[in-house]
Amino acid sequence: MAPIDDAIAEIELHKLGEHFSYWAIARKFGISNSTLTQRHKGQTNPQHEAALVQYINDLTERALPPTRKMIENSASQVATEPVSKAKVTRFLK
Repeated sequence: MAPIDDAIAEIELHKLGEHFSYWAIARKFGISNSTLTQRHKGQTNPQHEAALVQYINDLTERALPPTRKMIENSASQVATEPVSKAKVTRFLK
């Protein structure tokens, strides 16, 4: 399993209402705190991320490297809320 999936599984082990720290779990699995939080809250999912990567790859193969704004617009179309410039920056890392 990918580290993000392992982290989500660990969160799911907690009982409803039981306190846990996204930051501590993210650090334990070596992933971004914001990515873990958003994934757990259903704001992003692997299918959306895969679709965005495919979009970027398709444009790049056609010698049309996407701009940050193009990536932001594409991501916002499938996300549950508008995607920030900071989120695009984290995604590109």
